[in-house]
Amino acid sequence: MSKILPVILSGGSGTRLWPASRSMYPKQLLPIAGEKTMLQATALRTSALPTASLQRSEYKHLIVCNETHRFMAAEQMMGIERRAQIILEPEGRNTAPAIALAALLAKDVDPDVLLLIMPADHVIKDVAAFQAAVLRGIDAAKDGKLVTFGIVPASPETGYGYIRSTPEGNALVAVEAFVEKPDEATALEYLEDGGYFWNSGMFLFSAGAYLDELQQLAPDMFEACETSMAGKTYDGDFVRPDPNSFARCPSDSIDYAVMEKSKNAMMVPLDAGWSDVGSWSALHDVCARDGHGNAISGDALVHDCENSFVQAESRLVAAVGLKNTLIVETKDSVLVADKARSQDVKALVDKLKADGREEVKLHRQVFRPWGSYDSIDMADNFQVKRLIVKPGAVLSLQKHAHRSEHWVVVKGKALITKNDEEFQLSVNESTYVAIGDVHRIANPYDEPVHIIEVQCGDYLGEDDIVRFDDNYGREGTNT
Repeated sequence: MSKILPVILSGGSGTRLWPASRSMYPKQLLPIAGEKTMLQATALRTSALPTASLQRSEYKHLIVCNETHRFMAAEQMMGIERRAQIILEPEGRNTAPAIALAALLAKDVDPDVLLLIMPADHVIKDVAAFQAAVLRGIDAAKDGKLVTFGIVPASPETGYGYIRSTPEGNALVAVEAFVEKPDEATALEYLEDGGYFWNSGMFLFSAGAYLDELQQLAPDMFEACETSMAGKTYDGDFVRPDPNSFARCPSDSIDYAVMEKSKNAMMVPLDAGWSDVGSWSALHDVCARDGHGNAISGDALVHDCENSFVQAESRLVAAVGLKNTLIVETKDSVLVADKARSQDVKALVDKLKADGREEVKLHRQVFRPWGSYDSIDMADNFQVKRLIVKPGAVLSLQKHAHRSEHWVVVKGKALITKNDEEFQLSVNESTYVAIGDVHRIANPYDEPVHIIEVQCGDYLGEDDIVRFDDNYGREGTNT
């Protein structure tokens, strides 16, 4: 049987799931619908398939994401013992170029390897049914067909595009047409017709077959991606396509660039409890609910509520007498919405962007390759943070031009560099870093170290930093 290389597309921002999902830490990197993050769940659902590895290593997955999310994606894959090679898109160009980058990398190893393309932010409840559908598509993919998976619709959904086909049970069938998102009346007609399927955005094909179609149907895109990958560089697990070549690449989805024009498109029907979790309402539909239809997580208490979604992250949330309502609480923001208006959360995010609000980009707790920091308090000329540095991690060697820092260790031990000194700090010990001091925090020990940092100065922005040395390739940057 042919081997499959899972390719996970992890470039989305999930704006409709704000305030949990934010551009610097989007929904695919969060445990939105279970104990594992959505990225981890996507990778794990391929475990029973006949997967391949890239021959240069034991990489079992290929991930396409952006520079901002690279360390979080790598760490999450290591957390499930699934090491992945990660292609870093120089900039977002939609799904067709992202898949082309993956196909070009895989083709260098084996032009006939089958690529299983999966967005990182989908929920599939029946994993066995998904795996069976993938196996049904293998022979056609080996023969050069571009196989997609059409979701058997459960309702007249207006938020999805559709695939028209003539079903023959669960068998692979030819794609007759791709159809745009319908209005409600048309969606109901599609449901009653039985020949329309939700477009899942998942695909199975050989690297060579996809690139041949792309070269024929979107030659400018193919040329830009091919040139960009020819100039790629490697940085550990990360692959960096040449950014100047990629900047010339047109932006388009695989549906518009290839699938709608291809004569080789086939579809496998899939009935597996699929959702793209594109809104809080959609998440409510896939979550466990109580006898009154409420989905509740965290420290939340409800009384006389029906068909509502309540998620508490950092404090008690109490609700009384609500119906069809969404409440999402995070450390710095609270969303309250009519469940029927959950798609309109994007309008709020657009307003936050227009107002320059940081809440659209970052959570209060911000994750870095070395650990995280949580902004506990802030006012004029001071800020208090809680730093958590992972075992074996090291912050960059750096200095600041506008702020001093006071560090108190409250848990674990840290190794501190300050100018020409190096010393250890344990619990209830502290040090002062003056403006201009060259400094670094390291944790060479077995347990995380927690540090309370008090910053004082006339400017406290994260870009007040000069890096001299960094284990994560950020020397000379201030981001």
